[in-house]
Amino acid sequence: MNIKIAPSILASDFSRVGKAVEELERCGADYVHCDVMDGNFVPPITFGAQMVKAIRPHTKLPLDCHLMVLHPETHIEDFARAGADIVTVHAEACDLGALFKTIASFGMKKSAVVNPETPVEALFPAVDGGADMLLLMSVHPGWGGQKFIGGTLKKIETLRNYCIRQGKPDLDIEVDGGITEENVKDVISAGANVIVAGSTVFRAADMAATIRRLRA
Repeated sequence: MNIKIAPSILASDFSRVGKAVEELERCGADYVHCDVMDGNFVPPITFGAQMVKAIRPHTKLPLDCHLMVLHPETHIEDFARAGADIVTVHAEACDLGALFKTIASFGMKKSAVVNPETPVEALFPAVDGGADMLLLMSVHPGWGGQKFIGGTLKKIETLRNYCIRQGKPDLDIEVDGGITEENVKDVISAGANVIVAGSTVFRAADMAATIRRLRA
């Protein structure tokens, strides 16, 4: 399975995000992961479509936008116009079926996510509903630098096995939170193939080497 590395710009220096995105591309990242938080669905506020629009000219990499927001249906067009390639919405915050149609109508890839406390089965309708990717949070959303929640491994296995049973063995499964060079092998072995790594990449002395090791 093709392993993709999606460093989160949440861990970058916000005073030079454009340069950080350019560096990610030079260092071999596959996606740029954009953690969008509204101060309601999760307590912190990060950035919105304007930030995505600002970084779009700095890279050709797909912009993987994770909307940790209430009422995500009100923001889809803004992110499409900003240049988002993938939009991930929370099963806890919306009707996935209806919102997937909206996301697809703007030509973006559709992804769904659940928080650690939400059963993985909440993503099964997204598998059957045409998701291009699925995301499992392996930390509680809102803050970077948290420790990986070990129970996520079982959820990854369950989701990958469901995808296989539904005839979609290669559907992208993304995992976000607490992934390091020490535990990434377990995450991939469980069935994930898209790895979000913020602190691990941006705090590395050699970002390119770290991305290569995460992928390998």
